[in-house]
Amino acid sequence: MARFAPIHPGEILKTEFLDALGITPYMLAKHSGIDKGNLSRIINGKSAISANTALRLARFFATSPDSWMNLQSHYDLEMAKHCSMRRIEQEVQSYASLIQDD
Repeated sequence: MARFAPIHPGEILKTEFLDALGITPYMLAKHSGIDKGNLSRIINGKSAISANTALRLARFFATSPDSWMNLQSHYDLEMAKHCSMRRIEQEVQSYASLIQDD
């Protein structure tokens, strides 16, 4: 089964909110207090959504900050699985396997 690359929260912000509602990044930055450069990096998948940014996005879009943080957390975990899981499986022995050896 083919795995798809995780979707960065910035892509969701752009497609599901900015594009869908006809809002420019400039307008969002101006009315939310999010730095324009940081917002651009988020939209382009180069920066993560911080807790402060999540609060601002939630206030602006009348959503919950938890939803923005969950998007970021899910993305981060999927990227870590993609980049590090094989190495971690080789390096880390499970507790269950340790107690079975006794």
